[in-house]
Formats: sequence, structure tokens, C-alpha cells
Amino acid sequence: MGRPRPLRSVQRAFWRLIAQGWATDRAAVAVGVSGDTGRRWFRHAGGMTPLSLGEPSGRFLSLSEREEIAVGLAAGRSLRAIARDLGRAPSTVSREVRRNREENWTRRYRATLAQAKAEARGQRPKPAKLAGCPRLREWVQAGLRHRWSPQQIAARLREEFPDDAEMRVSHETIYQALYVQGRGGLRRELARCLRTGRAVRQPRRRADARQVRFKDKVMISERPAEAADRAVPGHWEGDLLMGALGRSAIGTLVERSTRFVLLLHLPHGHGAEAVRDAVTEAITTLPAQLRRSLAWDQGIEMARHVEISVAAGLPVYFCDPASPWQRGSNENTNGLLRQYFPKGTDLAVHSAADLAAVAAELNGRPRKTLGWRTPAEALSALLANPDQPPLSA
Repeated sequence: MGRPRPLRSVQRAFWRLIAQGWATDRAAVAVGVSGDTGRRWFRHAGGMTPLSLGEPSGRFLSLSEREEIAVGLAAGRSLRAIARDLGRAPSTVSREVRRNREENWTRRYRATLAQAKAEARGQRPKPAKLAGCPRLREWVQAGLRHRWSPQQIAARLREEFPDDAEMRVSHETIYQALYVQGRGGLRRELARCLRTGRAVRQPRRRADARQVRFKDKVMISERPAEAADRAVPGHWEGDLLMGALGRSAIGTLVERSTRFVLLLHLPHGHGAEAVRDAVTEAITTLPAQLRRSLAWDQGIEMARHVEISVAAGLPVYFCDPASPWQRGSNENTNGLLRQYFPKGTDLAVHSAADLAAVAAELNGRPRKTLGWRTPAEALSALLANPDQPPLSA
């Protein structure tokens, strides 16, 4: 005789704790099941609460509300009056009666029959849209192969096919097709194309803080106020993307207004001199209106920051310790770059041409903060019309 299946209330309590940020094992023990069981639930669902176990939201009519509708109709009351008593929109009540009344000649509305019809219609899983639309599925898979996020793909579909309802899908549907077994539509291995590369959703981790390394620096609080709202282009954020054991690195520069990315090739180490030369070479290729400031953390690689400022005409400002959000655009970009340059790998094997190709692909991704334009498009528009600031949040 097999083990009894856990009550739905137990599973729902487990997923409620997961949604609050509890670890899988801790949540499992708290609801009275083993850690192995909790991990199996989590892994099978792809880290997402199953639709059948979601918390009641009040979005759908309940049996008691349907009974009130039936009583009101029998008493000859109008749909609008019934809706007002229920606190629902008149269109909700009208749609409910039209869809769930009897299909015989009487066309009566009965609460129990309406509830049964609604439950049958709401049974899951339903056929996934991506599974039933090959053209849409191929478009989404192509976006994932280019390492676009599901949100970028969903937004770009609306831009590319504004009048084609078939070519629409939400980013959450794409995530479910990747993570949840049985949702179909996308090959599971495409999850590796996501930024995290995981096949199961995980809680967000905290970024490690950097330590103060040297003195003689100008803090970010003294940076011009115009840099804060991103309305004026030419303010950059920089950092090093580190390789295995800290033995190799790639320099990253991100323009705050357009999110345009420059990658610095550091084949001979990432000491202060190498970083100085790479930053200076990259920045001096830009027009003067794109060289206003550079924000960096307090890493020792910027010990020659004064020489950068003099050679490139670019003031350097330093972030406060343990404050990565002060370089938010750069932190986000480094996360994207880990799709191309995974942690724990040797970054010295990548040539300057490799970095240029990655930068081009990253600058070709549509960005929500740019109104779903790409950084390359935003920068091109800026250079063509310097007086028009880029669309940016």
C-alpha cells in the first residue's frame, strides 16, 4: 500500500512559505513533510507555484456568489443590481450568466450547474500556446538563443507583430514553458540561455561587497547631479568581470543613458596600469559629449585613476563601500555578461574580437528602459541628434 497523498492544504502552505523566501527544506519541515518531499515538489514544479495550488485571489466567482446570482434572477432583479450587491462589475455578472446557464430551451441559470461548468473550463493544464503555434515558438526560441530575456522577447513581439494576436505571449508563459514540466512548447535546454542558466527558479542572491582599497579618490556623492536622472548622456559606470581564481578579467563600461556597453580586453593582466591603458584607449575613441564621468568601485585596479582623468578628460568617481546599487547599470550588465563568460572560467582565452562580438550582441538586445529599443539604436539616435536625450527610465 503506497503512501497517502498529502492534503492540498499542506502543499499550498508549502508554496506559501516558498513565496515568502523560505528555503525548500525549512518550508517542507514546517508543513510536516520531509525535506526530500519538499525538494521533489520544488524540482517538479520548476520552482514555481503550480496553478492548481495558487492562493484564492477573489478573481473568480465563488459558489456562494453564483447562488446569489441565481436567487436575484429568480426574483426578477436586473444584472446591474445583482452586480452592485456582489461588489462585482456588471459585465462580470452578465458574462457569467451568458456562459454558464442551461443549454436547453429554458436557458435558466442554476448555481450548481454554473459552478460545474466553470470548474470544467478552468481545469489545468490547458494546451500551451507555445506548443500549439509553431511560428510563435520558433520566434521565441530564436530570441532565447540570442540570450534575450523572456520579458524582452514578449515586448519585442508586440513591436514586430502589432496586428497579429497569434504572435503574442507573456514573459511568464515563456518562463513556465521553460521551467514547468508538462507545459510544453520549448526545449528544456534553452533554460541555459537565460541569464542565470538555471532550469529551476531560485531566490535572488546578494552581491558581495567590495573593500576599500586605496585613498586619494573623489566619491560618487560629488558627481554632477545631472548623472543621477540619466537625462544627460556621457556618464559611464565601470567594473571588472573576474575569471577563475581572480587570475583573468574583462573590463566593462556601460553608458548610463543608453546602456551601451564597451568591453575592455585585458590580455596582460588586470593591474592598475593595464586597466588605465584599456579604459583610456576605449574612452578616447568617443566624442567629447560622451565623456562626462566614470563611476567605479574601490578596487585597486583603479589606483591610476588620476592618469585616466588626465589622458581621457574623464573625471572618475568612486562608489561607497558595499554599495553596488550606485553602479546599477553596470551590475546588471555584468549579470548579462555571465551568460557569455560563466563564473569560474578562464577569461584570458577570449580575444578582442570575441569581446567585440559579445558587446555587439548585447547592444542589439531590446531594453525595457529604452522603450524596447536597443542600446545601439539609442546611441545612434543620440549621435545623430545630440540635443535629443535618449528615452530612459
